[in-house]
Amino acid sequence: MPRPRSEKARRSVLDAMRAAVSTGAYESVTIEGLAEAAEVSKQTIYRWWPSKAAILGEALLEGAVPGAAVSVPFTSDLGADLRAWFSAMSLSLGDAEGVAIARALIVVTASDAALGLALNERLAAPIRQWVRERLALAVADGEVRSDADAEVIADQFVAMSSYAALLGRPLSDERVEATVRVLLRGIGDPGRGASTGSATQ
Repeated sequence: MPRPRSEKARRSVLDAMRAAVSTGAYESVTIEGLAEAAEVSKQTIYRWWPSKAAILGEALLEGAVPGAAVSVPFTSDLGADLRAWFSAMSLSLGDAEGVAIARALIVVTASDAALGLALNERLAAPIRQWVRERLALAVADGEVRSDADAEVIADQFVAMSSYAALLGRPLSDERVEATVRVLLRGIGDPGRGASTGSATQ
């Protein structure tokens, strides 16, 4: 019968993984280094996790995922709200720790499809919720077409989050402005020009 995991040791390994990734590249993380930092044996780690990707995945699922907590309060200006969200998300991924963890998340997704799906849903869920709620208000106000697909739009938000992480720096104001302008042009109510225009003022 497998020996049950010590919660203290498990937490130490997960903390060691988060610390290692936040200060360097995921590719340079080793099981030996994690064992030393967590003060456990390599055998203990190998017994509990099949790979370092699994360790990182568990650490991210239980900790903070860059970009997942980004939210901004709603105002009466849809364009301003969208620009504020993109800017806040971009900044959250712009520091060294955010970039390192976000890039490691991409590596995990590529190496473990099931774990990557869970992690990306963890990232996407709050984004989708924010988009759904903000677009519902915009539809009610007549700014956005009633057939605008919030899930498709949220996918663009997630894609831009990943793009910012890959760039390793915040998105420029020009990039944010162009993105919002195109988005509003696509979903705006044809009977109202204010939605598209609000992104260009």
